[in-house]
Amino acid sequence: MAIDKVRDYLRRWNRDQDIMEFDTSSATVEKASEVLGVEPAKIAKTLSFKNGEEALLIVAAGDTKIDNGKFKETFKSKAKMLTPEETLSYTGHAIGGVCPFGLKQELPIYLDISLKRFDAVYPACGSSNSAIKLTCEELEEYSNSTRWIDVCKGWQEA
Repeated sequence: MAIDKVRDYLRRWNRDQDIMEFDTSSATVEKASEVLGVEPAKIAKTLSFKNGEEALLIVAAGDTKIDNGKFKETFKSKAKMLTPEETLSYTGHAIGGVCPFGLKQELPIYLDISLKRFDAVYPACGSSNSAIKLTCEELEEYSNSTRWIDVCKGWQEA
């Protein structure tokens, strides 16, 4: 199971026991927010995109949407999300549990600056009913992210 792979992965930081598992689904930002009792923006959603013949992951705040112009400027290609089947194939995690930990293969991982406004965020942990509370610094370290980027919209005040 993917959650076991994530648990093994997070063990190197002694954080495997901090994974929360729920009796109900946390597969969407709304469901995760409800089960955790936090605002939707604090859910760190992991989005999977095509990048030529490869894939990349972007972890962003739950209240954001990808800004196609910023994406194209950053990655020099159009934002095209992976299908659920492709996501599972690349990451080893099914939609609803995709996270930047314990991946099936090494992928470039980017963190969107929309997350930086929070002391703690909640990414999934490989299943549709799991999460972990992390600081942005921990998320950056544990995900082995490539860099922070600015490719989202809808979260900044006008």
